[in-house]
Amino acid sequence: MSNATKAASPSTKGLFREWSEMIKLEHTVFALPFALSGLILASPNMPSAATVFWTVLAFAGARAAAMTLNRLIDAKIDARNPRTSERSIPAGRISANQAALFSIASFAIMLLAATKLPSLCIRLLPIAVIWLSFYSFTKRFTWLCHIVLGIAIGGAALGGWIAAGGTLENPAPWILMLAVATWVGSFDIIYACQDVEIDRSEKLHSIPARFGIAQALLISSALHVVTVLSLIGVGLLCQLGAFYWTGFGIVVCMLVYEHSIVKPNDLSRINAAFFNVNGVVSILMFLAILLDKLF
Repeated sequence: MSNATKAASPSTKGLFREWSEMIKLEHTVFALPFALSGLILASPNMPSAATVFWTVLAFAGARAAAMTLNRLIDAKIDARNPRTSERSIPAGRISANQAALFSIASFAIMLLAATKLPSLCIRLLPIAVIWLSFYSFTKRFTWLCHIVLGIAIGGAALGGWIAAGGTLENPAPWILMLAVATWVGSFDIIYACQDVEIDRSEKLHSIPARFGIAQALLISSALHVVTVLSLIGVGLLCQLGAFYWTGFGIVVCMLVYEHSIVKPNDLSRINAAFFNVNGVVSILMFLAILLDKLF
């Protein structure tokens, strides 16, 4: 290997780390399994490899664009928050222009993928782009920002359903979307408990900043109750079997565990609740749906 190649390798790896950290590549585990779940549930048989590919590409483009826009829009606020000041844009490792171009390119990938899917995907694309661009502004004027984020990610499940050629006349995709939206909104409330003081000082809106941490955790629990009821509705409407209900039972236990490890006077385990539990929940539900479809 030449000296030039050796010198370039760490830079390339570093650049990849910067971009993956900015779009939180690891957070894909929260939404992609539900997009694929919608795809599987709406397919009469297993979806084709091409449909899965274009669905995943559309999702990846949408998520990368939305997350980059979020970081770009919040860069000045992030710079004043000790927890987020070292993020790529406020720290100057990625420029605002680079982030804007990346968002545009990501939306273009989403558009390209949508053209390979049922025509309803193209017709609904403007709504998706507007919602994904808009949600980052909502914490500037409403504490319902967590629900807006939940709906944005819940749209992935709806998109997966449509990608399989499913119609929106059936209540099942909407109930699946409700399950995802309340699940995401709930754990986003938990995560926001870390930033109560900075949100109040910046005059930003969130449920923890508006109602206090103790009340916020109660609201988060109530949203997870809606998640559980919605997943029951999905199972009944789609006539799912033993694999689904077994996965569902484990997920309920994990949600209870998530709330047991985060207390108003002890937020030290928020990351465990946010990353570990929720990552397992989404993958587990997808596997339960996949196994139910296969067997």
